[in-house]
Amino acid sequence: NITPDKDTGIGNWTKDQFWHALHDGIDAEGAHLYPAFPYLYFAHLKREDVDAIYAYLKTVKPIRNTPPRNRLIFPANIRFAMTFWDWLFLDQSPLTPDPARSAQWNRGYEIVNGAGHCGACHTPKTFLFNDVKSKALSGETMDGWYAPNLTATRPLGLGNWSVADIELYLATGQNRFGRVVGAMKDVVESSTSKLSDQDRAAIAVYLKSLPAAPAPTPVAPTQAQMDAGSAVFVQSCSVCHGHPDQGYPALAQNATVGARDPSTVLRVILQGSQSMKPRTGAIGFSMPAFATLSDGELADVATYIRNAFGNRAGAVSEKQARDLRKLLGPGN
Repeated sequence: NITPDKDTGIGNWTKDQFWHALHDGIDAEGAHLYPAFPYLYFAHLKREDVDAIYAYLKTVKPIRNTPPRNRLIFPANIRFAMTFWDWLFLDQSPLTPDPARSAQWNRGYEIVNGAGHCGACHTPKTFLFNDVKSKALSGETMDGWYAPNLTATRPLGLGNWSVADIELYLATGQNRFGRVVGAMKDVVESSTSKLSDQDRAAIAVYLKSLPAAPAPTPVAPTQAQMDAGSAVFVQSCSVCHGHPDQGYPALAQNATVGARDPSTVLRVILQGSQSMKPRTGAIGFSMPAFATLSDGELADVATYIRNAFGNRAGAVSEKQARDLRKLLGPGN
């Protein structure tokens, strides 16, 4: 709770205590925070920027709310162990501007790698949950959602996206390559849509400068998988998605459909999805859940849409569908 409530929020925190939380990963009581709070990125922020955040949070409405306690298994439940984790992985160096780059590029670099903490989801992690810096922003799966590759890889990353495509996506949650779903929907609604046009453009310019990350060769589906998936698609999906270029949303060259990891497309089929409400005030699109599909049907239809309409994203196995359903729990 980061409202200024004095009992359950940060109302009694000093400016220095707030700085130590963001810069050092240590709360007002001296306890180590877990990197689910992305202090590894906030540690790069300037003191004056952290003080500005603190001043803003002091102005929001205090809300009395105590979140559920963490429930972690041994040894992750030993907070003191974070001392050694921080010693290994916490980099508190400032983000130094590159004089060879434009002011716009440097602004994007600062947002993406600092306050925006994009790599917290989009950068692969090791078994110790630290970032693999050599694979920065090349995509990672978290909590059953795939945070896609943000490098210039084609077609799995942003290689086919223009600067304008990225700006539009960050502002509205949609562009010609698809619409936001899952955790990224919250990011756009609560964060990137609130940025200035200049900051969204800076992010886009920086992301477009990233070199392409290596892309694995997808496993081609069998004809039997495609035929089975086509049958499920015709029965359950074709009313809305029948035309590859005109569906709601279109499936041809769709970034979610064509992602390296099929977790997001599987999850959207299982749980459905509600699009962001357009800024124009129009009604957003919604998709019903298809949790009644078997694991085999789920894998087949995901395989079909990932390899029809000009897409070439590889096959989805029944095990992948079963594992995701197990992760999501009852009702899926």
